[in-house]
Amino acid sequence: MTDVPPRLDSLDVFRGFTIAAMILVSTPGTWNAVYVPLDHAAWHGWTPTDLVFPFLLFAMGAAVPFALARRRGSPRRVRRHLVRRALLLFGLGLVLNAIETQPLHWATFRIPGVLQRIAIVYLVIAWLTEQGSLRAQIAIAVSVLVGYWAALTLVPVPGAGAGVLTPGGNLASFIDRMLLGRHLLNRLYDPEGLLSTVPAVATALGGVFAGNWLKEPRRHHRAAWLWAAGFAAMTAGLAWGHAFPINKNLWTSSFALFSAGLAAQALAACDWLVDGNSWSDWSRPLAVYGRNALAAYFLSVGCDSVLTRWTAADGSSLKAILYRGMFASWLRPCCGAEAASLGYAVAYVVLWGVILGEMYRRRIFIGL
Repeated sequence: MTDVPPRLDSLDVFRGFTIAAMILVSTPGTWNAVYVPLDHAAWHGWTPTDLVFPFLLFAMGAAVPFALARRRGSPRRVRRHLVRRALLLFGLGLVLNAIETQPLHWATFRIPGVLQRIAIVYLVIAWLTEQGSLRAQIAIAVSVLVGYWAALTLVPVPGAGAGVLTPGGNLASFIDRMLLGRHLLNRLYDPEGLLSTVPAVATALGGVFAGNWLKEPRRHHRAAWLWAAGFAAMTAGLAWGHAFPINKNLWTSSFALFSAGLAAQALAACDWLVDGNSWSDWSRPLAVYGRNALAAYFLSVGCDSVLTRWTAADGSSLKAILYRGMFASWLRPCCGAEAASLGYAVAYVVLWGVILGEMYRRRIFIGL
């Protein structure tokens, strides 16, 4: 009987940090006042906020070897679990889109989204992990990155030509408009579109490679080697970015490689601190986010959407009333609007930390 690897506490901490960061950057007090590092890059380039989603995909990939090891021995059970989980994630993503879209018009209802991309990527990498060898997975990751680069730079787009990477002129946006019509976040493109999901698979496969590496606790200096591998991937991504710009909206190959490299370095640091040196006390608040990643994301984003669209008699949203009364009224005069907006977001993260902490205490876990 195959030994089941123990749960990796550092992975829970890494995923928890990522989810907390995702809530922080997704729920400012007002989008009219946001510090530059806490907002996405307009198009080419990157900010720390652009790294949050790839870090989450990397964490999901790193968890797959551990999750599948607990279910091996029954192929049908594994397949059923994978499909059911992917459908659940995709469905919850559609629910979030419905909550965020008011009034709801089916002709323009957005189909892609964060959870939808996670669902697709999860299904693909889990199947590859279960069916393919490590060599095959590496070959697929390399082929995906090179193939996506070739497609976006060599395939001509009607009315734009080849190699055009503007929001409306690139191949990924063109395919999204052709296949999804008006069911996109923006008129020209969707940051979680169909073709750009392909290189996101490579990002998650990087997490699978890291998870397989960390699954062997007896490896000497395993955190150091993982960090070194991440540094190499990050450097390669930066170098590639000179020819194929780093772009989160398009999830360019350079961005996929760069972000996976940084994620590997962050996970290596967590492994060294938490599993290597037993720094568990400071990490417990992050672990509660990591153990309930799906609940944290879905409930926090959904609640923020409800607060934003729930209006009072004067037409102000409930979120605006809370923000002005509890943060802007005293933080904006002394520290500026950005500080007040950030103060609201930090308080919102802490609030969900308290809720998730109680779920953790009661052993209620709804993870990604």
